[in-house]
Amino acid sequence: MQAAMDITAKYCRKEIEAYGSCVASNPSTWQQKCHELKMKVAQCTSSHPVIQKIRQDCSKEFVEFERCLREKQDQPTSCSPHVARFLGCAETVDLSGVATNPVPQPS
Repeated sequence: MQAAMDITAKYCRKEIEAYGSCVASNPSTWQQKCHELKMKVAQCTSSHPVIQKIRQDCSKEFVEFERCLREKQDQPTSCSPHVARFLGCAETVDLSGVATNPVPQPS
């Protein structure tokens, strides 16, 4: 799991930090104001095999977290338990056989 966190930080740090700052700065309107940044995070993270595996294996927890954010747009910090469940699931994902350094595909 540490490998996935390292990969996310290495390849998507800028996107994740921008999205987090946007959400924190717009507690009641982040869903609308930060949508483009959320899409950039999703695009970045979906391109790596380790992250794809975690999202696949923990999709239920991730969906519940996103639902919480939608339902409590004015209180995003109240979704911390959902984040904890997703991270707990991610820690249990078997990453053996998943390429952590994929060969870049030509454009």
